[in-house]
Amino acid sequence: MTSNLPSDRKPAIIAALAGGWVADAASLGLHWLYDSQRIHEVGGQSPEFLPPKASYFTGGFGYFAHEGKQSGDISHYGAATGVLIDSLLASEGELDIRDYQRRFRGFFGPGGQWVGFLDNPTRVTLNNLNSIEQNAIDQALATTEADLTDQQKRILVQKVLPYTRRLTGNELAAPVRRAIDLTYHETEIQEAGVHIAETIDQHLLPESGADDMQLPTVSKLPPLVARYCGSDTLMEVTEAAVRVTNHNDEAVAWAKCAATLLDQLFQGKTISAALEAARTGAPDQDNLSNALSGSSLDAVKAGDTFGRTCYLHEAMPVTFHILSHANSYTEAVRANIQCGGDSCGRSWIIGPAMAAIHGVGGEQGIPLSWLARVTDADTLFADIESLVNGTWTPKEPEKASRGCPVR
Repeated sequence: MTSNLPSDRKPAIIAALAGGWVADAASLGLHWLYDSQRIHEVGGQSPEFLPPKASYFTGGFGYFAHEGKQSGDISHYGAATGVLIDSLLASEGELDIRDYQRRFRGFFGPGGQWVGFLDNPTRVTLNNLNSIEQNAIDQALATTEADLTDQQKRILVQKVLPYTRRLTGNELAAPVRRAIDLTYHETEIQEAGVHIAETIDQHLLPESGADDMQLPTVSKLPPLVARYCGSDTLMEVTEAAVRVTNHNDEAVAWAKCAATLLDQLFQGKTISAALEAARTGAPDQDNLSNALSGSSLDAVKAGDTFGRTCYLHEAMPVTFHILSHANSYTEAVRANIQCGGDSCGRSWIIGPAMAAIHGVGGEQGIPLSWLARVTDADTLFADIESLVNGTWTPKEPEKASRGCPVR
């Protein structure tokens, strides 16, 4: 796709995406510690980038989920965001649901790269993707008219699955026939294999997510908004991407609220204008209005008032409060950590929003030293530069990820 993004906004959006990674990594050490007093005892006024330790959770209510992680590592939220960035880069900036699902399954599923905590939406999504595929296989085999043995059916399914996970429509027939021909030369069996592949393809569903309204809904949004900033299809692609992992109407509504907020800021609107535009479409406008009220930043009180858990109806008012009252990126990130609870999840709106406003460096932007503390920072930041600038390398035809694009 061709981005409508003005060139003069690209540096701010690159900073915004970097701001998500930094805020996530900064929050990891005290993530899911709900006791604000204990957070203050451990982290003081500078609670960022603490190494995750179980001892921090002694004497305070919380859940220690990040055994084995180091200071600067990202959470599972950041990992999932990275999966979508990889998919967008592979698809030349376009949301490709089939490619996104395949990468999500490959990264978080058995044999994948992720080592760490898996949240409920991720676990359920992985199960759903397996179930959707199995149902599609059953439908394909039930409608196959060729006289096949059980062994032939099993082999044909094994042959076609690598292609149905990567290709769609008219792309399937030729490579499927070539793959089957390595074992079966009979035209009838090859045609049966093509039928199986095409039927599986037709029955794979884009809505693979859990019936869940927690923060994984919105953590993936910054790179998506970066690519579709100012586009009249932003809400459509937001819903499509969200339903891959969170197939829930209220989750989608909150995602559209968050996407509106980021879209406004990425276009250069003021924080007050962006928050108001996002509030008007939110599921709970009253709580967001209450979060915006007052003259001073008090994230701990906001957590007491609205809640600190992963649910969007708690997290979004806290996020709105911090964004509307913090005067710098550092102040916002520290306030988010000090609030407690799901600080990593909230980071993926707070970090990009504050970085879009204040940029990098200076008294209000992302501290340069914080950028350097993120694990694999060079790779992460190079990818977001490629994504925003549209400098990806075109893929070879058979390796490209081109299934089910949302335009």
